[in-house]
Amino acid sequence: MLCIIPLSILKITRWIRSSVNQGSFTSSTEQGKGKKDEQSVSSESDTNQSLETGRYANIKLTGNYATDLISSKETFAQNADVHIREFTIRGTNTRAAVMYIDGLVDQQLIDQHLITPLMIRGVPELQQANFLHPADIHQIKNYLSNQLLPVSQIQETESLQELALGVLGGKNALLVDRMQGALLIGTPKGISRNIEEPLSEALLRGPRIGFTEHLSDNTGILRRFGSNQSLFIQKFEVGTRIKKDLAIAYIEDIADPELVTEVQRRIEGLDMDAMLESGYIEQLIEDDGLSPFQQIQNTERPDRVISGMLEGRVAILLDGTPFALIVPATFSMLLQSPEDYYERWIPGTFLRMLRFLAAMIALFAPALYISFISFHPGLIPTKLALTIIETRKGVPFPSIIEALIMETAIEILREAGIRLPKPIGPAMGIVGGLIIGDAAVQAGIVSPFLVIVVAVTAISSFSIPTYSAGITLRILRFTGMFSAAALGLFGVIMFFLFICSHLVRLKSFGVPYVSPVVPYSLSEWKDLLIRAPLKMMKRRPRMMNPTDPDRKK
Repeated sequence: MLCIIPLSILKITRWIRSSVNQGSFTSSTEQGKGKKDEQSVSSESDTNQSLETGRYANIKLTGNYATDLISSKETFAQNADVHIREFTIRGTNTRAAVMYIDGLVDQQLIDQHLITPLMIRGVPELQQANFLHPADIHQIKNYLSNQLLPVSQIQETESLQELALGVLGGKNALLVDRMQGALLIGTPKGISRNIEEPLSEALLRGPRIGFTEHLSDNTGILRRFGSNQSLFIQKFEVGTRIKKDLAIAYIEDIADPELVTEVQRRIEGLDMDAMLESGYIEQLIEDDGLSPFQQIQNTERPDRVISGMLEGRVAILLDGTPFALIVPATFSMLLQSPEDYYERWIPGTFLRMLRFLAAMIALFAPALYISFISFHPGLIPTKLALTIIETRKGVPFPSIIEALIMETAIEILREAGIRLPKPIGPAMGIVGGLIIGDAAVQAGIVSPFLVIVVAVTAISSFSIPTYSAGITLRILRFTGMFSAAALGLFGVIMFFLFICSHLVRLKSFGVPYVSPVVPYSLSEWKDLLIRAPLKMMKRRPRMMNPTDPDRKK
């Protein structure tokens, strides 16, 4: 039975991984062939058509004001927040219309830099440009873009769908009679919050600044950390139905060009209706989606992103979320904090080693308790064993059941504390834990010693800087508990070896997940368990294959 269970898990895991890689969970080969044939036919037909999709795909603006205006109104018929301002250019018989969404545009830009030049100051300029002569009608776009409209961003379009997407995205559209196509003017201006300290990554020392939900603000924050002409920011558009802007940032003369190319390839291969948060991106571009360990680091802190790019990593920022992604990620990164480098190397090393110890306690403490109590009481010192036996008198459940009861209660309290309003959440977690623990001991359901173990385990999990890494350890903790209940200390050792073997095989964008431990590189250990003095850290991590390997010449 001990051999059948892991082999069955291995077979199921391989089947799921192969199904995910093929893009389908269909077991029939005939269905798979049929889908491949359909995909090949659709891909051939797509090459002969425009990339536009939807009801208004491939519809062009005619240049006839009445026709284009009716088509635009039909496009926005169900959108009550779309405003269309029609007017006549002063001194002419030329009709024009401005389309925009209330709440997403700068009203001052429309009034002062768009409508005012056309309705008030447009007469002499337009007459000088022979705007009234049909022979010069092809010069309208150039004249409006280059001389009349004092705005920074103007985009020409002849597609009805592109016009609709531009307006719905927060731009202003300008239609002019007899002008072929339309002009998309300005940039979106939505509601934004102030730049504040990140809530999910609190520090005692360091910049009190965090990312916001606006991509332009976030890229600007990265630029403010220091002028560097090698800091490149490339933008992409993701999402098939709801489109969002995405940016990747890297330092060109440090980052490995192959890494940058791989990140670009995975971003361009995204195919989903909408990317509502960077977590969608993280799940779609990671190497192994079945692994419980996160292979991409998420953060709200710009200083963490900058330090990652200085090591040769690539940052991914998505509009609409304050969480940026850093690739590739290693296991040691998840237990490191920017504060380690702001303090002197001795306190930084102490805090980092304390963090690694806390991670081990959070993962193995309940499993070791179960194995010692149920299988190996002889390994416990005699006086301590007698104390534990005394506290367990009257407990009706075996150690695995009482551990599951307490751990489940703690996890529920932790989740409830996060979801409750801020003034109530902390009080709920503390008071609830004290009341439940004391009541469980008084009722004889669990032993007092187990309450201490669970409390230490919960506190240790809070010391992990990355919340996602803490979730992984919390999940694996239950697996370790079941292993200990099945085989005792031998099960815990097998569980530990299974995690080690999985971590050794895991990679993040081609970089070994547990490097520099495997592959072994002693020179890189100065920034692993310890944080060596900054004077000694002269070279960037070799695993990143940086173009410029020297931090300090």
